[in-house]
Amino acid sequence: QVQVVESGGGLVQVGGSLRLSCAVSGLTLSRFSMGWFRQFPGKERVFVAGIRWGSGSTTYADSVKGRFTISRDDAKNTTTLQMNDLKPEDTAVYYCAASIRMVVPTTPTQYDYWGQGTQVTVSS
Repeated sequence: QVQVVESGGGLVQVGGSLRLSCAVSGLTLSRFSMGWFRQFPGKERVFVAGIRWGSGSTTYADSVKGRFTISRDDAKNTTTLQMNDLKPEDTAVYYCAASIRMVVPTTPTQYDYWGQGTQVTVSS
């Protein structure tokens, strides 16, 4: 059984940082591309960042480029999203997801496994 578990969310002030972690079990992470999405109240999930399996190449949404960094540790079956210079508009529920596709997908329907989400709140 595959499990995807996010952690590290919380409340932070504008300009602060948070580090989200995603622990995956039940699959070999090295064969999956990993992505982070976020969801605002009443909205669909939107792509934030992704990292490809193999090459480890990364993809970011324009809104987070230069502020967020995604990484992976296949030996530990984890992926991490380092979020710096946080803004109030970054407030959302953040989800980690795994995709069997080699190229990092940016749409939720192309991901195979999802975590339960973790709340990030940025206060001004």
